[in-house]
Amino acid sequence: MPIVSAADSPVFELDHVTAKGGAAPSRGADETSMWRFALHPGAPATPHQVTREEIFVVVTGRGVAELEGETHELEAGDTLIVPPHTPFSLSNPYDEKLKVVAILPVGAQAIMPGMDPFTPPWAS
Repeated sequence: MPIVSAADSPVFELDHVTAKGGAAPSRGADETSMWRFALHPGAPATPHQVTREEIFVVVTGRGVAELEGETHELEAGDTLIVPPHTPFSLSNPYDEKLKVVAILPVGAQAIMPGMDPFTPPWAS
């Protein structure tokens, strides 16, 4: 059984977001990818879609999800389930980091406006 230690997890820095890779095909997973996101205070919404269902579990902090035009407040312990091909975004308008665990089937892709679908590096 592969173990991905926290110390060996790859880190991906984006504007306002840090992604830390967990389960992915490159780290031994065949069916499910999992990673951790930290949305820094003031992180803006980045509208996009995914080709498969994605699940987010809020670990610490608070944030805002926009899903199909509706706004939802999120806090520690909440779970957001995003259906495939559904416009959504996460943002953090608060003063503390929003930390979430994200789960996505292997092979799923992100779809950003004006771009071809792609597999995020933390999920590959």
